[in-house]
Amino acid sequence: MSAKILQINYKLNGPRVEYERENLRYAQPIADIPGLRWKVWIIKEAQSEAGGIYLFEVHATVKAFLDGPIIAEMKGDPTLSTKAFDVIAELTTITRGAV
Repeated sequence: MSAKILQINYKLNGPRVEYERENLRYAQPIADIPGLRWKVWIIKEAQSEAGGIYLFEVHATVKAFLDGPIIAEMKGDPTLSTKAFDVIAELTTITRGAV
């Protein structure tokens, strides 16, 4: 089975400092998600965009996260975009990807 990358993007509704403060409460619950290896928080403040890149062990863990309570809170946001990808492990290892 292949590891899975999940990319989530959405529009910000305020300044970066507010975004970071509001999302601090989600960092540990996300870290505790079964099957999640890591998450990188991303932001493009000038374009009011934010999101995350997640590495999950398998597709089932991605699906469980997408069907879970954290994403349920976000589903009312029309700017929310989620995309799941397979990881090409051999090539990623050569380029030092943390898989």
